[in-house]
Amino acid sequence: MATVFVTGGSGFVGGALLEALRDRGESVHALARTPSAEAEVVARGAIPVRGDITDLTALADGMQDAELVVHAAGRLPGGRTGPDDLRRVNVDGTRTVLAAASKVGVPRLVYVSTEQVVLGDHPVAGADETTPYPDRAATPYAASKLAAERLVLAASGNGLATVAVRPGIVWGRGDPSALPAFLAGTRSGRLRWVDGGSYLVSTTHVQNLVEGIIAAAERGRGGEAYFVTDGTPIAFREFVSTLLATQGVAAPTAEVPRWLARAVAAAAGPAWRWLPLPGHPPVTRTALRSAGETCTVRDDKARRELGYEGKISRQQGLTELEAVRNPAADPAG
Repeated sequence: MATVFVTGGSGFVGGALLEALRDRGESVHALARTPSAEAEVVARGAIPVRGDITDLTALADGMQDAELVVHAAGRLPGGRTGPDDLRRVNVDGTRTVLAAASKVGVPRLVYVSTEQVVLGDHPVAGADETTPYPDRAATPYAASKLAAERLVLAASGNGLATVAVRPGIVWGRGDPSALPAFLAGTRSGRLRWVDGGSYLVSTTHVQNLVEGIIAAAERGRGGEAYFVTDGTPIAFREFVSTLLATQGVAAPTAEVPRWLARAVAAAAGPAWRWLPLPGHPPVTRTALRSAGETCTVRDDKARRELGYEGKISRQQGLTELEAVRNPAADPAG
């Protein structure tokens, strides 16, 4: 790789990728929608390209002479983000990225997907890349990412090789969503363990995801998807509790049966959608399906074909988070 174009460079995953590419000496351009995003990508060593994810001209201009595109931009669920916005960014944006790459002759593209593309009506346990897409995606977010991944993998060929990388729950230093949400839920007393929180989940430290993206760019087969994880799954309650502990916060003990959580989510969704209620609903169907049940995947294929290792252990990631909270605990600081 010599010249790389990245979407989502001002975000959590994209920002970590920019820093890794900078350290490798790559020449990187990154899409930036706002002045603050421009400042973020510059700070991480990239040249900003001003434009929106659905701006074909800006994307094509930024991809000129690029040997690789990494499409890491995406809209996450949360707040009052609706299906239309998810589809505009995640699906229409991906379609535009592919059109731009084809227009300027980019030879290779890596898409940052999610394990939720295989999440349908039932929990996911031990899925691998042979697991088919569900007939009906579990949530609007999962539906948007599934549709986008289909577009990406179908576009492989005619001079463009496309690869999808599917992480589990992404976490690590700089996480702007998962850990802050767990902290807020704990401090407000709203975080409760569904059926005790003993179900297993697959996680992916952000640096392991970056490792997987780079490995897929170098060795991934066109038209293929690869799961990348931290290795052995972990109980959701244990994982979140250890994350909270790095910030000096004790995990909650309150539990809620799954049937009750489902009932509350079913009622809260329409209520907060149609009524001027303050704050956010206590639980949503999206949250319950994405973080309230078993979701484990296998990354044997990435380890075998890409040489992926998952070099950052969970303990290393947790130690780093604790050091960030308490700089005096950082042995390098």
